[in-house]
Amino acid sequence: MPGPLIHDPKELERRSRNINPGGWAVETERPITTLLGSCVAVCLYDPKLRIAGMNHFLLPSRSKTASDDTDVIMAGDYSMEVLLNTMLNKGAAKQRIVAKAFGGGTIVTSILMAIGQRNAEFAKEWLDREGIPLAAQDFGGAWSRKVLFTPDTGDAYCRRLPISQPDVQQVVSAERDYEQSLIKPSRPSAEKKIELF
Repeated sequence: MPGPLIHDPKELERRSRNINPGGWAVETERPITTLLGSCVAVCLYDPKLRIAGMNHFLLPSRSKTASDDTDVIMAGDYSMEVLLNTMLNKGAAKQRIVAKAFGGGTIVTSILMAIGQRNAEFAKEWLDREGIPLAAQDFGGAWSRKVLFTPDTGDAYCRRLPISQPDVQQVVSAERDYEQSLIKPSRPSAEKKIELF
């Protein structure tokens, strides 16, 4: 049973469950929050049961050659399926679910891959393909976003943040490192040894 309605965003943020890149959460009581750069967060909501879910993905789809679990959990195609299936397993009905989506900023100007734009396009295409209406969105721009999503009302609060803030700089740095790892092909280590037991 949901608790009393709280409308003060600062109090909601204090009570919230934070998710990191590659993360997702489904809640009926606690708000969910995340900090985005070029990543995208999709919020799904069943208004009848007041079930709220949010994910946070860095790439539209997993790499065809990736065997790394990190690539899988950071990918939108995986993240969207896990989020929707978790909500359905908790009793949400797909025909009642509505979405709100945020992020896809261009906060690292050196990124040549237009990750933010690709993430935003992927999110809209995926929701359209699944027949889930996109009730609100805030994509693009040269800023990061703090997103807070509440299960009691389905409200989403999105605060745009300048990239000069220290916590945003951490997001920028992490995204730049990850982008560089995607551009440089990984080489198998010559010192890798097989151990039999």
